[in-house]
Amino acid sequence: MARTDFSTRLDRRNTGSVKWDMMASARPSTPPGVVPFSVADMELDLAPEIREALGRVSRESSLGYVEPTDAYFDAVIGWQERRHGWHPQREWICLSPGVVPAVYNAVRAFTRPGDGVIVQTPAYYPFFSAIEANGRTVVRNPLLLDGSRYRMDFDGLESLAADPRSTMLILCSPHNPVGRVWTKAELRRVADICLSHEVLLVCDEIHGDLVMPGFEQTTLMNVLEPSERPRAIVCTAPSKTFNLAGCQCSNIFVPDPTRRQAFLDEFGRSAIGMLNAFAFPACIAAYERCEGWLDELLDLVSGNASLVAETCDGTSLPVTAIPLEGTYLQWLDCRRLRLGPAELEAFMQDANLFFDEGHLFGPEGDGFERMNLAAPRQVVAEGLGRLQEALARQDAKGEREP
Repeated sequence: MARTDFSTRLDRRNTGSVKWDMMASARPSTPPGVVPFSVADMELDLAPEIREALGRVSRESSLGYVEPTDAYFDAVIGWQERRHGWHPQREWICLSPGVVPAVYNAVRAFTRPGDGVIVQTPAYYPFFSAIEANGRTVVRNPLLLDGSRYRMDFDGLESLAADPRSTMLILCSPHNPVGRVWTKAELRRVADICLSHEVLLVCDEIHGDLVMPGFEQTTLMNVLEPSERPRAIVCTAPSKTFNLAGCQCSNIFVPDPTRRQAFLDEFGRSAIGMLNAFAFPACIAAYERCEGWLDELLDLVSGNASLVAETCDGTSLPVTAIPLEGTYLQWLDCRRLRLGPAELEAFMQDANLFFDEGHLFGPEGDGFERMNLAAPRQVVAEGLGRLQEALARQDAKGEREP
């Protein structure tokens, strides 16, 4: 029996919520009760154990400078052991206020201006800015869409990795935005390509805990032999799993001591060296006391994904739901609407639907929308209802091409 309330509708207007403010700015006439489905944080309350831990900090702590304790490292290592089946060494853990800052930092630390950094597109858009803002070149290795399932273009990756100008691959596992959970065989082949061409493999596993029933997440470190691990970096965080992005806490595993020092030195050039006082207790509580909450969350997201699939694929809607294997982010194929990026965004916003637009993830995302499913079932159902009504109005006006 569920012990968690995943049905309460949150109202985050006027709280500084990024995605709610974006919605209000884009369409000030949006009626009360509409919930945005864009930025990847949850429209769900915190796990009570985390709320209790944060309350204890505010009551009992001076909120001065803090550093990780033995309990923190034990919690991080224990989580990887229980949920992902590998044992990281304590000294491998580098702290970062987020995975995105860690990716920016890795690009600066381990590539040179003008180097090519490979990304598998459509890709999480901060990867592009991490590369371009630091004077490096985005090298696209587009994923291939076979029917309704994406796969990697290994031949294309091999060719790109063989170019000496390509020095890093940023891998997203599970993949945001397409929702693929890469198999062990797929990850092994990526690793073989990168290792053979001396391309540093930076793996973003921030969604690694968010895997749907019937699929299994394989951490990159379990694909690599112990002797190969120093040639990779794995980025993790409790932020997506437990909705803790605002606590700014992530754990980056850098097995090679020389690379680890270079990574820390690069952070030092930006005066980034410690996390905030809420990060450590939130992470400890999440990893030590909230596995049950996570299991219930996965049930909710899986049910929401099924509802989206039934609505889109079980009707005549010209929208296809790409099967969700991991993350809580549903990739929607809207290309049959035959709308340009700006037209598609306007169409959705006129229906009071606020997604992350597919074109943000690169040109390979044109005609797609990314829908956040970490929300109460009723909220998702209402969003789908608005989509159906908007498409019906379009049909009635004869605006859609056959």
